[in-house]
Amino acid sequence: MTLRRSRQHTHGTPWNARSAGVLALLLLMLTLAGCATTPHLAESTHQRLPRQALIEDVPFHAQRDYQCGPASLAMVLNAEGVDVEVDTLIPQVFLPGREGSVQPEMLATVRRHGRIPFVIDSRLDALLTEIDAGHPVVVMQNLALPTWPMWHYAVAIGYDLDDNELILHSGEEPERIESFRRFDATWARSDRWAFVALPPGALPEGIAEDRAVAAISAYERVQGAAATLPAWEALVERFPRAAMGHFALGNARHATGDALGAIQAFEGAVSVQPELAVAWLNLGLVLRHQGDLPAARRALERAADLPGHWQPQAREALAGLQEEIRS
Repeated sequence: MTLRRSRQHTHGTPWNARSAGVLALLLLMLTLAGCATTPHLAESTHQRLPRQALIEDVPFHAQRDYQCGPASLAMVLNAEGVDVEVDTLIPQVFLPGREGSVQPEMLATVRRHGRIPFVIDSRLDALLTEIDAGHPVVVMQNLALPTWPMWHYAVAIGYDLDDNELILHSGEEPERIESFRRFDATWARSDRWAFVALPPGALPEGIAEDRAVAAISAYERVQGAAATLPAWEALVERFPRAAMGHFALGNARHATGDALGAIQAFEGAVSVQPELAVAWLNLGLVLRHQGDLPAARRALERAADLPGHWQPQAREALAGLQEEIRS
């Protein structure tokens, strides 16, 4: 029996990251930062977060030439219990032709090492929220000009709201202090791209439902259903109205041999979104395999009545079930 999957599409911008640190670049940063303004934080952020926070157990790895990507990955992966060295990561993410690491390779490498990369919302509020939750954040900065980019990855590990400062492991400097104004000026040039790397079952504090579904789906394609199961369970607990989350949980449970759990998840999906034909189809297929032919027929009839991509498959499955019932 083969269950049907919905189609997921993700897109990434292939930027590369370069190292920085020469005197001329630092002077340029100071000049550019002088034109920026301190980013505004929501009042709810000020009320919700402590005035200072620092994740103290994030190891520091100094970057070598053009190696800020592998160094940043090693820091966040080590902080999450993954025993991997910078030298191991270099051939996985470093592209010599670009003298740096592009975003898709950064995210893909995190998945290969058993953690889920979640791209967070592009706001300083979201970044500070993750730090307060104990999640070090990989950030991408352009330390030069938009027309002459100097891409750089660093790891944000702390902040001070009273002094409007961020604390980063960056380049060759652990716990580097940057003003919110200077940091945001360089971060904005990457469209404020940042991510956290978490084990399956953990979710970022401020993640949106659609971003969480996309991140977990991408991880499942690499690591398989069994490894991803805790992530889907965490998602439907956080977002009980996420029909696609229930649907994906049903697929993962079925793939790991939990038919009754799959039925429960598919029922959850169609209760939230009665027009989700693929969930009705999979529900009918599992019920049929379990021998509950009347319930399977009702589910497949619902799927067959709904127009769209899955209607032909549903009608074919329903016809096969009706033939089985007649015989």
